[in-house]
Amino acid sequence: MLKVHNTLSRKKEEFEPLEGNHVRMYVCGPTVYDYPHIGNARSFAVFDTIRRFLEYTGYRVTYVTNFTDVDDKMIDRANRDGVAVSDLAAKFIAEYRQIADELNLKPATVNPRATEHIDDIVEMVGLILKNGKGYAVDGDVYFDVSELKEYGALSGINPEDLSAGARVDVDEKKQDPRDFALWKAEKPGEPSWESPWSKGRPGWHAECSVMGKHYLGIPFDIHGGGQDLIFPHHENEIAQSTAAYGEQPVKYWLHNGFLTINKDKMSKSEGNFATAREVLDNYDHQAVRFYLISGHYRQPLDYNDDALRQATQSVERIRNAVDSVRGRISILEKAGSREAEADEKLSEAIAKLSEGFVREMSDDFNTPGGIAEVFAFIRELNTLTPEVGGAAVLREALATLGVLLEILGLEMSEKKVGEGDSSSSEVLKGSIDLLLELREDARKAKNFATADKIRDRLAEIGVLVEDTKDGPTWKLK
Repeated sequence: MLKVHNTLSRKKEEFEPLEGNHVRMYVCGPTVYDYPHIGNARSFAVFDTIRRFLEYTGYRVTYVTNFTDVDDKMIDRANRDGVAVSDLAAKFIAEYRQIADELNLKPATVNPRATEHIDDIVEMVGLILKNGKGYAVDGDVYFDVSELKEYGALSGINPEDLSAGARVDVDEKKQDPRDFALWKAEKPGEPSWESPWSKGRPGWHAECSVMGKHYLGIPFDIHGGGQDLIFPHHENEIAQSTAAYGEQPVKYWLHNGFLTINKDKMSKSEGNFATAREVLDNYDHQAVRFYLISGHYRQPLDYNDDALRQATQSVERIRNAVDSVRGRISILEKAGSREAEADEKLSEAIAKLSEGFVREMSDDFNTPGGIAEVFAFIRELNTLTPEVGGAAVLREALATLGVLLEILGLEMSEKKVGEGDSSSSEVLKGSIDLLLELREDARKAKNFATADKIRDRLAEIGVLVEDTKDGPTWKLK
């Protein structure tokens, strides 16, 4: 049974989609005015992993993540660089797609842009005004927070505690400092669209409300994003949708924790950040992905070089284990020897891996627990003696491990095996050398029966072992 922590209820709840086996999921995407920092990338990787696990467990997922391609930050950056807002958006959307590819993110079902849904936004703002939850002043339109008793339920913020300049924008046109913009009248040099109130552009919060409804309906199952979006963005999304459409827009709200640097929140405004591009250019892409999901998604994760180095070593351990099993399968298949009976211990370990991984991930997408199950299985693989299992059970082990790694977004590409292929030769050599090391350990322990069995099994598959004064040597028949 899958349980998820719902930010709205502040507790774990049993996950039950609104529409049978269909999960409708919206994740706030980037505002495309700059290179995303590695903290943004954590959100990308976290929710991609959640989506992959949902699909693995049998759900059909419609996954929407947007591009905010018009807002104050976009306009400020475009003016500073002397380019059109649309050109700035195109540049950083392309950068996002490159980062998504390097982090092995599955393509979204749809990547809507805010500027593609201006008519939807105008319609929603009109409904809010019609329902008496907003007001227009000199071409600007604001949401009236005092008209919504439930405001603050997601964030836990008491609206009475909000003050202008602290958690809300200062604007003399507002009737109340807590109110927020739904529509902004045009200013010189800004992109704008026609509306009943003025030629202007949407407020940031309005964009995600309408895109979620347009592609997923109201209500939908999961809305995800970084912890920093709980207030004001997601709080305001709930307010808008409730005021316009008369119901809560989302069943489960999921938020990932901050990426910190020296225990402080990573932030562009504070200048203490690393871009995703910088990190991906300096570390193995799979290791970066592994690092981003190595902590529980709701907890903070500290960024430092040691953490990336440890992630690199972890991924290398996985690769070595996968290559070792592939090498053993290759030896068995090349020799054309009979299949050994599937070893009961290995079969039990495979079943335990699958059960343990699903159990951990079903507890609010506990990736550290899932990763721990993977490494427990790898330790089991590394202790296997040569006579354990034939090619069939080893293929089953490899397939099971591969499926679970894919949920984590890790793909261990198979090395091509063929005559003269250097990578294949290295795998073969490494596997035989490992078996001979185990044979030497058995001999030193006076376990001659096991030592002889290793030598005889190697001979069966075409590897001749010769003991010399300098140690054992081997050659292929």
